[in-house]
Amino acid sequence: MSDQNLTTRTIIGMEIHVQLATRSKLFCGCAVEFGAQPNTRVCPVCLGMPGVLPVMNRQAVEFSVRTGVALNCRVSSFTKWDRKSYYYPDLPKNYQISQYDLPLCHDGYFELDGNGSPRRIGIIRAHLEEDAGKNIHDTPGCTLVDLNRTGTPLLEIVTEPDLASADEAYEFAVELQRLVTYLGVSEGSMQKGQMRFEPNVNVAITRDGVEYRTPICEIKNLNSFKAIRGAIDYESRRQIQDWMADNGYLQKQRPNENRGWNDDRGITEVQRTKEEAHDYRYFPDPDLVPVELDQAWLAEVEASLPELPRQRRARLVTDFGMSAKDAETIVGDRATADLLEAAVAAGGTPKLLAKQFVNVWSKLARQREVSIAALGVDAARMGALARLVDDGTVSATAANQIAERMLEEGDSPQALAETLGLVRVVDTDQTAQWVEEALAANEKAVKTVLTNPKKAKASEGFLRGQVMRISGGQADPKLAGEMIARRIEEIRKSSGG
Repeated sequence: MSDQNLTTRTIIGMEIHVQLATRSKLFCGCAVEFGAQPNTRVCPVCLGMPGVLPVMNRQAVEFSVRTGVALNCRVSSFTKWDRKSYYYPDLPKNYQISQYDLPLCHDGYFELDGNGSPRRIGIIRAHLEEDAGKNIHDTPGCTLVDLNRTGTPLLEIVTEPDLASADEAYEFAVELQRLVTYLGVSEGSMQKGQMRFEPNVNVAITRDGVEYRTPICEIKNLNSFKAIRGAIDYESRRQIQDWMADNGYLQKQRPNENRGWNDDRGITEVQRTKEEAHDYRYFPDPDLVPVELDQAWLAEVEASLPELPRQRRARLVTDFGMSAKDAETIVGDRATADLLEAAVAAGGTPKLLAKQFVNVWSKLARQREVSIAALGVDAARMGALARLVDDGTVSATAANQIAERMLEEGDSPQALAETLGLVRVVDTDQTAQWVEEALAANEKAVKTVLTNPKKAKASEGFLRGQVMRISGGQADPKLAGEMIARRIEEIRKSSGG
């Protein structure tokens, strides 16, 4: 900002709706199914017909508790259901069954690694509720309503306003999605609406030692990480500009707002003023009994939690010698990380296997647009391929070719190496012949080694690569390197250098 006496601080809290991966809805037996024909996964209960009674889905409660424990929350031994009243076309009962003053999980925190300095983001609550339906605006002149999603179990997670930037909110969203998929409580697909993020954004502006705060704006239903970053960044700048243009743009002087993100234009747009809790006229649902959790059952749920992504990344760096970036790549998919560890257990060298996962298997997975775990190669064969490289039977280059064939054939890596003629040849006479071919075909590189000390090492590496190419990956790189160095020295002496 041009005003040198002005500083700004963005304040971000997040509301996240996580669709739980139950087979049926929260209070009825209708299937939870994405992409079904509109209004075919409904019944009198989720349509709010007179005289029907809801029955609670036990697994939804278990999934919520698993998530709450992973978020370091306190889990309530007693909670209840409340009716949240509002009138939208996609809410057939005109109320939503939710939790108000006694949430299932509360007072927790979520740790982010940040840039080397861990940050703790407070979790106010994580409560269960049912989803609404979906308004569809594809038909000109009218709005269609699909009620298949009505009654789907949602876990709403609400953070403290502890996030301080669009980038930090982006990191939080990525890590939270990874957490719920690791726990197995949600597929977490943002494209399918299974995770929806709603940042609450305002700005603290300090001028001449006096702090001012802009109204809070909630940006509704963001369904991509890119949108989260873009919407928060835009909204922060917009609020600062509006305050500078009008000093009355302040909390309590202007209403808080709900805004939508226009991805095409890269701006937020006003939808309506933001409701307060009293606008929803909460009261206990008379058709549902309170939820009382047995402490022994709660202990079982806590004990069933897997190792969480943040801890797993740290362990892979420590135990497997991986870089932080490579560990991040592997841990991004739980099944892939499980496969890596199973391959290590099958006898593969951890550091070498990690390298192959990042460089070899990930490339093949990207080509096929699947995860490494979905390639269909079992841990035992992955471990066996790593051992072949580790004990010198095949080169790293040859391992790439073998890995590709492993996707098509069920033979062992050893058998494939023999079939493809890729078993490493540790034969000085044969290697000497390959070296001579490489030197004869690359006189310029030989000259560089002899005359340019700054580029000599790179040129020797190039020549070694040429030997590997000529040999079809069969040459021993170490032996080839030694023989290249020896021949270069011979050439140097014979030329009087």
